[in-house]
Formats: sequence, C-alpha cells, structure tokens
Amino acid sequence: MPQHVPSSLRSAPPGAPQSPPALPPHPRRIVFLAHRDLGNPSAGGSELLVDRLADGLTRLGHQVTLLCGGPAAFRDYRVVSAGGAYGHYLRARSAFARQVGDCDLLVEVCNGVPYLAPLWHHGPTLCLVNHVHTDLWGMRFGGPLAPAARVGRRLEHWALTGARQRGPVVAVSPSTAHALQGIGVPRERIRIVHNGVADPGPRAERSPRPLFVAVGRLVEYKRIDLLLRLWERVRPVTGGRLVIVGDGPERARLERLAGPGVEFAGHVSEAEKHRLLCGAWLLLHPSAVEGWGLVVTEAAARGTPAVAFDVPGLRDSVRDGETGVLARGESSFAAAWCALALSAGRRESMGRAAREHAARFRWDRTVREFRAVAREAVR
Repeated sequence: MPQHVPSSLRSAPPGAPQSPPALPPHPRRIVFLAHRDLGNPSAGGSELLVDRLADGLTRLGHQVTLLCGGPAAFRDYRVVSAGGAYGHYLRARSAFARQVGDCDLLVEVCNGVPYLAPLWHHGPTLCLVNHVHTDLWGMRFGGPLAPAARVGRRLEHWALTGARQRGPVVAVSPSTAHALQGIGVPRERIRIVHNGVADPGPRAERSPRPLFVAVGRLVEYKRIDLLLRLWERVRPVTGGRLVIVGDGPERARLERLAGPGVEFAGHVSEAEKHRLLCGAWLLLHPSAVEGWGLVVTEAAARGTPAVAFDVPGLRDSVRDGETGVLARGESSFAAAWCALALSAGRRESMGRAAREHAARFRWDRTVREFRAVAREAVR
C-alpha cells in the first residue's frame, strides 16, 4: 500500500512553475541609533527623516525605539537618551544593553561620527547615510585641527566599508550613493530611499515685495556667509528682504556680517516656516554639500523655486532650469538670483514645475521603501 507523502515534500511535476522563496517577515522590533532627536534645538533634515520613518513604521505596527543623545522629547514611539551631545557615542553600546536589550534590526544613522554598531551588535544591522562627510571634515576642523579632520575622515570611511562588509546600506540620494561607491561600498549593496515631504495644505499668500529665504542650521558648510556677501551685490538690483531661518554656532558671526535688509528669524515653528516658504519669491541654498536638501522639496511643495549650487544632493533635489537653478559659481548664483527676482513669469513657471515635482515625494512612500530594505536586511 503506497505511503502518504506530506505535500511539503512532494516534488513538482517537470515544467511546473516553481513557487518563489518565502520572504522573511518584517522586523517587528526596530531600533534607530542616531545623534539627535527631532526635539533637539540643533535638529535638521536627518532628524526629520528619522522621525518620519520611526513614526510611519510605528503606525504600521512595528515596535520602534530611537536611541540618541540628549535632550529628547516624548514621541508616539519610544525615545531613549544615551547621554549628552557627544558622550552618547561612547555610551551607546551600554545604553543599548541596559535600556533596550534586544531588537530584530538595529539601524545606525551614519552622520560622520560612527557608532560601529556591527562590531558590538550581533543581530542584523542597517546603515542609513544622508551624506558622506569626506570634504566636510576639513571645513569643520581646519588649521591646527587638521589632524582631527584626517582622523575623522578615515574613521568614517572605515566604518562604512571595513566595519560594515555585509547587508544593504541606505542612501538618501543618487549623490550619496555615488559618494559611497567612491569610498569603496559596492553598488549592489546600496539602496536609494528618497526623503519625502508632507502635503503643505492651504497655501499662504506670496509676498507682494521681494522676499528671499534661506533655511538651515547655521554651520560652516551651509555657507550663509557667502550668501550675505552675494546679497550686497543683489540687493541694489532687487531690493526686498533676505530672511535667514535657523540657528547654530555660526549665528553670532553671521549677524555681525549682515548688512541692510537681512533678518535672522532663528528657530521657527512649522506654521511660521510654512508662511515664509509660501511667501518667498525664492529659496536660496548656498550649501557646499547636502544629502538631499529637504528644505528644497519643502519649498517646492509650496510652489517656491530654489537657487542653489551644483553640488552633491542639491543636484538631485533641484531640476536645473525647471524647478530652480543650479549655479556653478558665485557670480552665476548672484546672476540667477537677480534674473529670477526680476522675472515674475519665469518664477511662476518654475514654481508650478517645482510643486508638480515635489508631489512625487511623500513620506508614506519613503516609509514603504525603507520598510522593504529593512525586510531585506534581516534575511
């Protein structure tokens, strides 16, 4: 009498379609290891990205924890402070062991100074990279501090290559993916997950008088000092106001450099940022490098074109000649600024294109794409 063979062990007939291998389950417990929480006064685009990912994953049923340096605010997901602004790098491992315990996936947000998570966490890890700081180390630590810049650059590169030799690496833009390849990360390991942008809702009124806005942390590589120099050339042509939104260690020096027509708004609420981006004639973004340039997309969603430099990250978020202008030097930046300020028709055309382009980038899509990479990382 023939024996019963379980269906799971039966061979498929020759030529029958094969079932695809089952995908692993989505990681339920996800921990983000990052420098700051969004509530930190120094928070920027990286912190906003992590917050949107953590919040979106929580809404999809994941158990999410953010382990970061203090201060930290209450969220719908768990936030654990591992210490001060820099001491938490040394305490991250012990804080994870004491206050988190375990997880299905540890996401290390690599923003210059590494946590070296693959060396001490034995479960799956995933690296999220906004931008590689290769050239920024020299800007931050120049002159007598140049040796510190060399050490930082080598440590960052080794953390992204030598210490992390398996699993996917998430880049926020093609520019960041290219930079990762440039330091030795194989292209087949890199996954691009773009930043999103929230639906801005009803638009505020455009300013009747020339209004130009720059938004970002006031640190060296954002080059607001360059913008202030160019304003002295542009202001006699355009008139109007230049509003600098954001705070940081450079603010006092920049305020001393500022001439007539410049206002420093400091850290503003989301409602005020919305009002300023809607009212602005142009967003000005003189940064030396970005991962993506999130504020460009935020301004674009409000129909405001950008003038920026043709540098990594910004050449991804700005479509040159369509949603804004990418300048190749200081003179071309000033020329584009003046030309767009004096041409309402061209500004409006670029603003419409910018709004249509920004509609492609939404946070729910960002969360879905990141979730797919997280699933891949736990295989």
